[in-house]
Amino acid sequence: MENALLPSIILTILLNLRPAESPDPACRNTCGSLAVKYPFGTGSGCGSPRFHPYVTCVHVEDHDDLVLATHTGSYPVTSISYTGSTLIISPPNMSTCTSMKPSPNLGLDWSGPFELGSSTFVLLHCEPPTASLTINDSSICDLSSSNLCASVYACPAVLNLGLPLFSPTNTCCVYSPANFDSKGELDLQALKCGGYAPVMSLGDDPTDPTGWEYGVELKYTQGALDSNHMDTKCPTCENSGGVCGYEPASLAFVCVCAGGYNTTTDCHPYNQVQGIMWSSASFPSRKDRWRNLGYSGLVWLAAACSMNQCLRRFFFQVEMNS
Repeated sequence: MENALLPSIILTILLNLRPAESPDPACRNTCGSLAVKYPFGTGSGCGSPRFHPYVTCVHVEDHDDLVLATHTGSYPVTSISYTGSTLIISPPNMSTCTSMKPSPNLGLDWSGPFELGSSTFVLLHCEPPTASLTINDSSICDLSSSNLCASVYACPAVLNLGLPLFSPTNTCCVYSPANFDSKGELDLQALKCGGYAPVMSLGDDPTDPTGWEYGVELKYTQGALDSNHMDTKCPTCENSGGVCGYEPASLAFVCVCAGGYNTTTDCHPYNQVQGIMWSSASFPSRKDRWRNLGYSGLVWLAAACSMNQCLRRFFFQVEMNS
């Protein structure tokens, strides 16, 4: 009797000692209301390693925000166009027709994968005359667009900047940069301006700033490694319900599946058989891989022993009754 129970006891102990599974995947395909797809990710090991230091998902009060971090601050990402390779950020201290405030410098990291898109910056409350404003000895103000200054200075919110309504337009500058200065910044302190309104679209009525679309458009570029992953691996992973990521130590591609399991291809094997896979935090070490294999072998051995005992008892009973 004791010998017959031994395999069952071993099997029960092994199942209770099963390696812990991560209850939630480390990588998600959403952050707040935004869909997060390669090359972006929600944390370390998610998306592309080129983008993780800059874009990540952070929990703010009672909600999640996708945030772009640069050397001048952190900026909420409000939308992403994966087909157009652009994203829109809304700096917390930017100005709009309904809300104006003093602004610190805005900058991008030269080493990052982002560059300015098609946004126009309306610089506000500058020291006159703005026609003399220069960056690297080049004049920056588009005098032909001074009508935008007249329109935005009709917004009552200019009072928050210490300006009267309909202020002189020589304290405003319309700046459409191909890039920022040599520090990668819109240096408002050096330009002696109090704030800025980044405009992406003038809407249906260019004279009505309440209908303008505000925000900073950024373009992003992918490197050769990203292109290879996107062309050959990432679509298959995402189509199987996984999230594209990477192993932090080696930067090798991984597909993060539900439950926090990683594979090197896609999630179909996990979806079909939810077996023992690897933690989403990182690939297992060689020692851990052998441990998992050994554990699996012991489970199958115990199961086989238990089955063997059952079969022996069955044939013994048949023999006794014949």
